[in-house]
Amino acid sequence: MKRRNRLLGAAAVMALVVPTMVGVSAASATPRPTAVETRVLASELHGTSGGTIGPDGALFVTEAVDGAVTRIDRRTGEASVFATGLPLQVIPLGGAIDVAFIGRTAYVLVTLVGPDVGGDQIDGIYRVDGPNSFTVIADLGTWSKDHPPTTPFDQDRGLQYAMQPVPGGFLVTDGHHNRVLGVTLSGRVVQLKQFDNIVPTGLDVSGTTVYMAEAGPIPHNPADGKVIAIGLRNPTIHTIAAGYSLLTDVEVGPCGGVYALSQGDSPGDVSAGSPALRNSGELVLARSDGTFTVVASGLDLPTSVDFVRGTAYVVTSLGQVLEITNVGSATARGGCR
Repeated sequence: MKRRNRLLGAAAVMALVVPTMVGVSAASATPRPTAVETRVLASELHGTSGGTIGPDGALFVTEAVDGAVTRIDRRTGEASVFATGLPLQVIPLGGAIDVAFIGRTAYVLVTLVGPDVGGDQIDGIYRVDGPNSFTVIADLGTWSKDHPPTTPFDQDRGLQYAMQPVPGGFLVTDGHHNRVLGVTLSGRVVQLKQFDNIVPTGLDVSGTTVYMAEAGPIPHNPADGKVIAIGLRNPTIHTIAAGYSLLTDVEVGPCGGVYALSQGDSPGDVSAGSPALRNSGELVLARSDGTFTVVASGLDLPTSVDFVRGTAYVVTSLGQVLEITNVGSATARGGCR
């Protein structure tokens, strides 16, 4: 993901617009692909959810059970503690849920640790000041309680799911309040987009295009799983592709292709936050006809994905990091040159 450290106020954050849609031509030539391979890079982590490639090229992941951010060496898979002392997970969903860098400074998104769920901590964005030192730059739980959404909700402080750096701050999705927030580095929070009950999840930004994944409402039908592009100056929403259930993340990857992560098949009419069926997750690629093509399957409860060239790094909720190689070849199979 692109990282920029130039300050920008909330009004400028809202000026992101959607350029020409990014897709993969279904009619292009199809060179002979190299097989995609998936292996476990790291395991025995605790409460993993979000991840990002750091300024040193390593993968950084959140461990909500331990209240920590862990550095994963992409070459060896060795895990080391980057920061610890964040609010601990209160219920099986939440805690330190995502991590991102602006320059060399790390920020952690923490959710569902407040009084809504029996906790006493702040739901918001924490700046990492040292190995066990943090500063809350935005109290998103209190802001959300004071600015309720227009859709029905149970948790008045919301469920902030993912954050994406933009110049001057972050975009943050709230999967329970069905909206995207803009947050400046000084802590100012604005609502950028309110949706119906679509359950927004992962985010990525490429140039001036914001991509967002939608898990869809319960029971998470495949038709409701979408990747959209949002124009924040012009509120028009463009659907990039649809057709896979429980999309948890989106990322621009090899050849500029738009990839999404499906946690897998929905177990049916279950309670909010319930995971997909085991080993049914897939990494999929958006095509220009609005459908997805499968790049890798059989993933076990994946939650986030990041790319380094043609390799995808997938974090799962089971404490694993998967390395999926030769993804660029799969993109070529879909027509990217």
